[in-house]
Amino acid sequence: MNIVIPDDYQDCVRSLDAFKQLEDHDVAIYHDTLTDLDALSTRLKAAEALVLIRERTPITAALLERLPNLKVISQTGGGAAHVDMAACRRHGVTVMAGTGSPNAAAELTWGLVLAAMRNIPAEVENLKAGRWQRTLGTGLKGRTLGIFGYGKIGSLVARYGQAFDMEVLVWGRESTRQRAIEAGLDVAKSQADFFQRADVLSLHLRLNDDTRGIVTAELLAQMKPTSLLVNTSRSQLLAPQALEQALRAGRPGQAAVDVFDTEPVVTSSLLELPNLVATPHLGYVEKDSYELYFGDAFSNLLAYINGQSVNNLAG
Repeated sequence: MNIVIPDDYQDCVRSLDAFKQLEDHDVAIYHDTLTDLDALSTRLKAAEALVLIRERTPITAALLERLPNLKVISQTGGGAAHVDMAACRRHGVTVMAGTGSPNAAAELTWGLVLAAMRNIPAEVENLKAGRWQRTLGTGLKGRTLGIFGYGKIGSLVARYGQAFDMEVLVWGRESTRQRAIEAGLDVAKSQADFFQRADVLSLHLRLNDDTRGIVTAELLAQMKPTSLLVNTSRSQLLAPQALEQALRAGRPGQAAVDVFDTEPVVTSSLLELPNLVATPHLGYVEKDSYELYFGDAFSNLLAYINGQSVNNLAG
């Protein structure tokens, strides 16, 4: 089968142990992201199977119209919101997804918390430039960690906060708040109360119609000028331009983000802000996660090729 894997930014897929599963198949791997429909359809036109690296390339109805050879999409990770399922059904394209792990994203989240609160990126650059101790960091002990969304990742980050002797405060939908109460955690009285009290506020929500833009400029304006907003989930959880405007206004005082509206980022005025620490969507980009994600994706694809029963998300 002719298999195409787009968006392998690090040129690492062939180095994975999991890649051995595809040794009997023709595999083309690309290391950049194309957004132009003509260029993308030309690149993918021979593909019978696509193995997608998370949401890096959306599979739209317009693109599917130009991929007559495509039979199957095998998704890394558990979600496929970036794939037009209705269009896949119309074209008879099977869509499969695997499983994910919360650990890598939770660990990256905590790395960003420490980096921002202790000014680590700035001080690394200062030291390399011959400048010694130019900032005064902020400790975590006794401060309030706000967890917006107490799911698999959020619950791990909450435990990290407790290990640092932080007070954990949770907000989210009713079921989220109930799980937090059962875990012995404090739940905010309201969404406004949550944003007002958190010294470090970390977003751990799924992106859907209910959560898109849920973090508004008005909510950000209620944060402390000393507080930190952390986002390793999805950029679109924040209202358009809300974060940049808030950081320029000084509430919150700083932010640490791993996600952007358009990726990969080429230029962004957000990145010019001195009170921002940013990483290029590294949350799941880690060896163990890749072995898990691609291992599942390749196993699902081989099951499809061998005529075995698979879970078709497109129905």
